[in-house]
Amino acid sequence: MSTSTSVVRAKPLALPPPPASGPALPLELIELELSLDGFATEPDGFSDAVRRAAKALDGEFLFDLPASGLAEDCQRIAALRIPEATGSGLKIVFALLDDSGTGIRVEDPGEQTSGLKNFADSFVGVLERMQ
Repeated sequence: MSTSTSVVRAKPLALPPPPASGPALPLELIELELSLDGFATEPDGFSDAVRRAAKALDGEFLFDLPASGLAEDCQRIAALRIPEATGSGLKIVFALLDDSGTGIRVEDPGEQTSGLKNFADSFVGVLERMQ
């Protein structure tokens, strides 16, 4: 009596490529987002949380204002200056309170917020002249 054994070899799975995503967040934005973790949704919670996060990173809180359509899914925007990961100075970034008032995301200035970035740069210039 002869027994035959056959071996079935599995074909490797062809996995789809990872989803295309935007560029990775710079290190300083990741640090800022981590500093904002645990944000409280009290009335002044957004400004207070952003101030604390900027201070924790040796940065500066500049101002916050209603988003007024400057960014999607956003009710308030705060402008901050935080140290660049390269140590070459401070850069302006934005913290955005989402429409639900429960989450904060951080972004580098983009095309849609370029006017606000210019305003923030001018604001910093005025503050530096006053010192």
